[in-house]
Amino acid sequence: MEFEFTIIVPLFNEEENLSRLEAELTSYLQKASIKTFVLFVNDGSTDDSFSIIRQISQRNSNFGFISFDKNYGLSAAIKAGINHASTPLIGYMDADLQTDPKDFELLLPFIKANDLVTGMRVHRQDSLTKKMSSLVANHTRRFFTNDGMEDTCCPLKIIKADYAKRIPMFRGLHRFLPAMILLQGGSVKQVPITHYPRIAGEAKFNFFNRLVDPFLDCFAYLWMKRNYINYKISQTNE
Repeated sequence: MEFEFTIIVPLFNEEENLSRLEAELTSYLQKASIKTFVLFVNDGSTDDSFSIIRQISQRNSNFGFISFDKNYGLSAAIKAGINHASTPLIGYMDADLQTDPKDFELLLPFIKANDLVTGMRVHRQDSLTKKMSSLVANHTRRFFTNDGMEDTCCPLKIIKADYAKRIPMFRGLHRFLPAMILLQGGSVKQVPITHYPRIAGEAKFNFFNRLVDPFLDCFAYLWMKRNYINYKISQTNE
């Protein structure tokens, strides 16, 4: 089977969500408008997550996994998934099912004319503290990056692989995916999607890593923006 689209699903200690996640992804794959593969990236889970995704992949030919030796963080998991994927389109979603994989169908119609399409969560089903910290973090990032994104960290995205694979690895990468596409001269679009409450497992981000870390990462982005080289090959003998 020739896959056209890979959905990367990073996870760390999400054993309570994985049965439901398998069911939701399987349902989506049966209805997806293009041939789709799911790639789990186990970010050093210490619960039974790795065992469960291995079993899922054994019984489903359109599921696979890679697994880290220890926890490296969300940015590393996304970048490893991007590097491992072999399809022309690469997607990303979280394992907590606060976004619905079926909403990839809302994003896919726009990817032909754009290089990254991201969801924009409406009516967010989070605590007031989480919503306020995300709002401040988004305003801060927008000030530094000028990417125009209302919800740059929405965990539902599609990226053209040739752009995704040119994104350099750095801490906080997951917060700057639209900005990194714009640095390459690409185009981005945001599409409203539904957001759902987390009903199992625990959130991996707290007040510190929603506000302080993103602020510090903005300076890394500014350094990268100043030094980024976006080359294009004009000729080759291959």
